[in-house]
Amino acid sequence: MEKRTKKLIHLFHCAEAEELARKVAEQSDAIQLRSIAWRSFDDGFPNLFINDAHGIRGQHVAFLASFSSPAVIFEQISAIFALPKLFIASFTLVLPFFPTGSFERMEEEGDVATAFTMARILSMIPKSRGGPTSVVIYDIHALQERFYFGDDVLPCFETGIPLLLQRLRQLPDADNITIAFPDDGAWKRFHKQLQHFPMIVCAKVREGDKRIVRIKEGNPNGQHVVIVDDLVQSGGTLIECQKVLASQGAAKVSAYVTHGVFPKQSWKLFLQNNSKDLSNWFTYFWITDSCPLTAKAIADKPPFEVLSLASSIADALQI
Repeated sequence: MEKRTKKLIHLFHCAEAEELARKVAEQSDAIQLRSIAWRSFDDGFPNLFINDAHGIRGQHVAFLASFSSPAVIFEQISAIFALPKLFIASFTLVLPFFPTGSFERMEEEGDVATAFTMARILSMIPKSRGGPTSVVIYDIHALQERFYFGDDVLPCFETGIPLLLQRLRQLPDADNITIAFPDDGAWKRFHKQLQHFPMIVCAKVREGDKRIVRIKEGNPNGQHVVIVDDLVQSGGTLIECQKVLASQGAAKVSAYVTHGVFPKQSWKLFLQNNSKDLSNWFTYFWITDSCPLTAKAIADKPPFEVLSLASSIADALQI
């Protein structure tokens, strides 16, 4: 069978995703980095310029975004809406972390589902000459959010779990791994991709006025237990999971999350120099570079290791 020729991708990126964009481009000669001048007027509003806009006419174009805060979203949305109008052959938006995904719940009248709002905004991206925009997202927080997007974009949902599997195979105790999920939601998202491992499911239960973590099913005794979830914010739930797993005999406890959000530098809680007994703490804490600012901040700080999405993104751009 004749080998399929890779299409040439012109990859733009926001300022904070520059390092990840360079890693993506290093994966393939078919990916060329392009640039945008991220300037501002004196009043703080964006003053943007897409360099060599004529040079991308008739080409396949992608944009690597990072919506790390509301402050940077507007300028990126402005560029994202402009690129498809430059007579390009196709447009792909890569948004590794869909940031409002943990705010999709409507529990009482008056709650605002910001995840739905963001999906509606992205669904309004103009069509390119090749048709609707493809939107690549990794491990979206709630599975139902894939239905928030309108028919004018094509969401493509990817996962960082293959990176975790590759890293686990490299461990000296790779034959002694058990996967733990901090709640039923994490189990629903990931258990099918990890079903060849023994599993533990934890749950939060109420004892008086407190909600504490308990093991719902599974046995950690003597195992290297790896807690798996899609994202971490303060990290409190992971810490409580580690404590209960260690108390029930886990030989080691590590963690993996695709998105290391860690607002207010809460990652500092997990540094090994903050623990008096390293034998009773996290052996490894793996995240991806879906949140570039976090990935840069924790580089070379044990127990953290960053598993790059670069190769996966490069493959997704060829879909």
